[in-house]
Amino acid sequence: MNIQSSPKLKLFVLDTNVLMHDPAAIFRFQEHNIFIPMVVLEELDHSKRGLSEVARNVRQVSRFLDELIQGATSESIEDGFPLSRIEHAPDSEIQFGRLYFQTRQLSSMLPDSMPGHIADNSILVIVLALTQKYPDTNIVLVSKDINMRIKAAALGLHAEDYHNDQTLDDIDLLYRGSAILENDFWDVHGSKMESWQDNGRTFYKLQGPLVSEWHPNQYLYMDNDSDFEAIVRSCDGKNAVLELAHDYRTPHNNVWGITAKNREQNFALNVLLDPEIDFVTLLGTAGTGKTLLALAAGLELTLEQKIYNEIIMTRETIPVGEDIGFLPGTEEEKMAPWMGALMDNLELLGSRSGHNEWQQGATSNLVMNRIKIRSLNFMRGRTFLSRYLIIDEAQNLTSKQMKTLITRAGPGTKIICIGNLGQIDTPYLTATTSGLTYIVDRFKTWPHAAHITLKQGERSRLADYASEIL
Repeated sequence: MNIQSSPKLKLFVLDTNVLMHDPAAIFRFQEHNIFIPMVVLEELDHSKRGLSEVARNVRQVSRFLDELIQGATSESIEDGFPLSRIEHAPDSEIQFGRLYFQTRQLSSMLPDSMPGHIADNSILVIVLALTQKYPDTNIVLVSKDINMRIKAAALGLHAEDYHNDQTLDDIDLLYRGSAILENDFWDVHGSKMESWQDNGRTFYKLQGPLVSEWHPNQYLYMDNDSDFEAIVRSCDGKNAVLELAHDYRTPHNNVWGITAKNREQNFALNVLLDPEIDFVTLLGTAGTGKTLLALAAGLELTLEQKIYNEIIMTRETIPVGEDIGFLPGTEEEKMAPWMGALMDNLELLGSRSGHNEWQQGATSNLVMNRIKIRSLNFMRGRTFLSRYLIIDEAQNLTSKQMKTLITRAGPGTKIICIGNLGQIDTPYLTATTSGLTYIVDRFKTWPHAAHITLKQGERSRLADYASEIL
């Protein structure tokens, strides 16, 4: 292996899980060089079969590598391959480094407690050997496995997480969808204000220093006795149009028997019921009412206003405890155990309707005929027309899975993604790399999307207390 050694260039040794997570990872290191150990290729080969997302990613990696080695000779393999030789590499303006494969045995001594025949330890041996062979090159092991990075650090090796998939450096920087206005807001922004009414709705057009910080459909409020709550309907950096938010806290403005319990829930109902907003994301801890609000708004828009033909609900099927194995029945019957939240909320919505027992039963049958439960596994290639699509537990999806789902939307479809970034169950996903975080950040400037973070739990005093102290 004739690796180009340079103090300015790093040599990144990729762990298998990095390529399984992002097939295009080999293009994410710009001018630096990449090294793929033989054991990584072996692990990729063992994981290429099947219909899972990991298997699809592995097959895509294999296609990239196959393009790279087209017409390769033993000499060219020794010298490495310029990554720029793939025409559809992500950004042609970036200067890419070279990709090297392990072509010979590399040996080094590990502690006796770390046998080399384990795949992870075999990679550590290779990193140790490369560090000794190329002392002037900064050798970096890149792995999504925390324990792998800990073992590397114990051996004095430089190891890093794969950062390219992180939307934010700190989850506290994530867009929250709302902003508090100071008490002097109108003194600063009200001098050139215009106001008007249209179809019973009140609008304000204003200018000021805060306008450049706002996003479309952001929720603005004043935390004083004025009870001012508004939604940013448009903003161009200099001017903004605000609309007074509708108040769904009162019983006569209920939505399918549900009223907003707090300020964030009121805003959520405003955007959920707005047919001009095609995409809504709701974040919040357990008990903040995410699923209940999304379902109540869906029933109102589907059964009462007849804007959508039906409600479709789906979620990632990851168990909290041990897997219970295969489930019998149709697609809906297999998904039923995962949709306990749907059934619980439908039961609550039925009890709030104010009807007697017979009427509640008839309403329940009508509702269930308009609600379909679908598995994520069968979403690829579909197109949903005039549907109200709820994606539950969206924090467990990757950015690529999110793209697959959102691009299923046909004309007249509204998608609602709900989740809790504190309850991620998917391996190698964190709050900063979750697909839910990714879409919140990417859609915040689109005029037909809205986001809100629900803060206050409304499930019960027991659930609220447990969320705080446990």
